[in-house]
Amino acid sequence: MAAIVSVIGGANFDISATLTAPFVAADSNMGHTTLGYGGVARNIAHNLCLLGMSVRFVTAFGGDIFGGLCHDQCKHIGLDLSLSEQIKGARNGIYLCINNQSGDMIAAVADTEIIMHITPAFLEKRMSELNQSAAIVVDTNISEESLKYLLDNSLAPLFVDAVSTAKAVRIINALSKSKNPRLHTLKLNQKEALAVTGCTSVVDAAMHLTQLGIEHVYITLGQDGVYCTSGQLEARLPAIAVEVVNTTGAGDAFLAGVVYAYLREVVFPNTAQYGLRAAYATLQSAQAVNPDISKIII
Repeated sequence: MAAIVSVIGGANFDISATLTAPFVAADSNMGHTTLGYGGVARNIAHNLCLLGMSVRFVTAFGGDIFGGLCHDQCKHIGLDLSLSEQIKGARNGIYLCINNQSGDMIAAVADTEIIMHITPAFLEKRMSELNQSAAIVVDTNISEESLKYLLDNSLAPLFVDAVSTAKAVRIINALSKSKNPRLHTLKLNQKEALAVTGCTSVVDAAMHLTQLGIEHVYITLGQDGVYCTSGQLEARLPAIAVEVVNTTGAGDAFLAGVVYAYLREVVFPNTAQYGLRAAYATLQSAQAVNPDISKIII
């Protein structure tokens, strides 16, 4: 039986608008709108599925039309939804972003209140199955209490995506309160890393994070690549030059690439190269996930 990766977190309906002229505030702007499916955890799960992994996706879908669409799409692409739940009367997650002409985000709104249904009690009912995973991947859209529960009870290696500066602090607080303050991998971008540590350099921020009990830290640097460390080994790898179509989902793909490399027994820090290649693939796609990612990574 193939090893199963369990991915926990949000599944959103995505609305992405890319401008065709410079942005003008407080006015109607010309552009192209794309509808799709997203959510940090869902994107990671989708990427891993495209890379040939057996993926169990654990989320809370809304009881509305968007929840139904997201559920059916996740099932269609091959995700195991046996541990997910559709919440009657709840609004599904919706992510709305506006990108400039270069594909870089100007602003975004994430309506993800439904993710609060993934409570410690929700996870406890599923922990026996989750602990049979080769790896557990989670985003910090879930609560600090739920992150702490996973730290306390996960037997499989735990990989965390920091998501945003506002939410990244949840995993830091969860580590400080956990009875088992060990985390296999944390992926952040530069802004998130500096914000949660109070450091002024990524090297100092990464060192600070390893001292908290995080075994592998990856700090993505946009067009400057990535800095990663295990506390003993460190590396700074350049980004792969690419003509950017859309930046949404690139960070999610990076972590998916790292998890894929780990499961293929690639040694650290070579795992970061797989993350960069996954991000490179995603930056070329109008969607948050590039359906051709396997052609670039494998």
